[in-house]
Amino acid sequence: MLQILCLALCGLLTRTRAESGALLRLGMDILNHEVQSAMNESHILEKMAAEAGQKRPGVKPIKGLTDMKVKDVLLPVITLSFTPGVGVFQCVSTGMTITGKSFIGKSMEITVVLNITATNRILQDEETGLPLFKSEGCEVILVSVKTNLPSKMMPNVIGKFLDSTLHKVLPGLMCPAIDAVLVYVNKKWANLNAPMPIGQMGTVKYMLTARPSTTASYIQVDFSPVVQQEEGNAIQLADDREAPEFPDDYDEGSSQLLLSASFLTAELALLQKSFDLNIQDTRVGELPPQTTKTLSVFIPEVAEAYRKPKPLVTQIRINKPPKVTMETGKSLLHLHGTLEMFAARRKRGKAPVSLFLLEVHFNLEIQYSVRENRLHMTTSLNRLLSLSRETSSVGAFQEKKLTGFITDFLREAYIPAANDVLRVGLPLPDFLGMNYNLAELDIVENALVMDLKLD
Repeated sequence: MLQILCLALCGLLTRTRAESGALLRLGMDILNHEVQSAMNESHILEKMAAEAGQKRPGVKPIKGLTDMKVKDVLLPVITLSFTPGVGVFQCVSTGMTITGKSFIGKSMEITVVLNITATNRILQDEETGLPLFKSEGCEVILVSVKTNLPSKMMPNVIGKFLDSTLHKVLPGLMCPAIDAVLVYVNKKWANLNAPMPIGQMGTVKYMLTARPSTTASYIQVDFSPVVQQEEGNAIQLADDREAPEFPDDYDEGSSQLLLSASFLTAELALLQKSFDLNIQDTRVGELPPQTTKTLSVFIPEVAEAYRKPKPLVTQIRINKPPKVTMETGKSLLHLHGTLEMFAARRKRGKAPVSLFLLEVHFNLEIQYSVRENRLHMTTSLNRLLSLSRETSSVGAFQEKKLTGFITDFLREAYIPAANDVLRVGLPLPDFLGMNYNLAELDIVENALVMDLKLD
């Protein structure tokens, strides 16, 4: 019984990991940039300083100090470090001058240099499902204190007064700054799980699998993307036998986004109908004229049935969802479907006559790029893998004789059309205002990895 329970639990864990679809490894480079930007852009320390002298409900005035003001706030220096299993330890080094009238009746200036420390725990918001930073354990540590008060006069009294004043003023003044900065950072996750369109065919949402986890080197966010057709049906991600993993050769502190082949497959399934193609032009790229005369070179029976050349009409129908496969350095898009050729009739309103219907399986090599924060694909024909005759109105013929003809047709006619479909691009997760346009792309086993770069 215990063995069965263990097998079931292991299977559940494996499925959960395999179905993640996308992984974000958030390194110190981006995290430090965003926290520093939040501190600078919000001007939170200056705002706190401006409010320091104002009366606030529930806050008692400090005995022996009146008309308190804060000025000359130093530009903060932020130091972050990961706390495994918890989140991020943060230290903000800054300084300021506190002024006012002291208990001895003179104008007072206290210039302090201090460190504000706190642990920013990474959580998952219960209501929104989004990542959430929350500070705890805020402390203010004095590095140095200088004052214009006469320290030689009653040094114990002055020292006690300074100690009491600073311990009352600084935590209430500075610790809210940490919370305010985290509010600013948390807002940059707000659009992460919003549905993003893939053309007119459907949407993708980046939903979290679980609460983000923290190691000594990064925060990892696992996604279970929801790929949904326009009519509302969800496309399930295929289970990967081996869950894709990040390579080990990225720089310490860097950030990466991993997109699994199964996730890209699910997204392209939305475009399946768009990969169908009708071609009735007699001139296609560098190909010979698309007529029954050209076709008869490969199938002599066509010449017997059509002594006068007729224009060809070609229909390609993709009858299985496109599939993306990846191995190190190479990615392929597999397409299964039918190719049917017709002889056009000259009389208007007359339907073309089917010559033959072939089952085809071919694959395209994919080149990936990023533009406007969307993943784009450009393809080229890799191989025509199989060709088999289903029906024929011109009698039996050997399909292999058509291999070169069909291969050229796919390369000249189908590939441009497929690339036009793929121009729609696939949306990338919207987090922390990330700009993906500088990312370096790497194809690994069963996944595409984007090494994220700052502007």
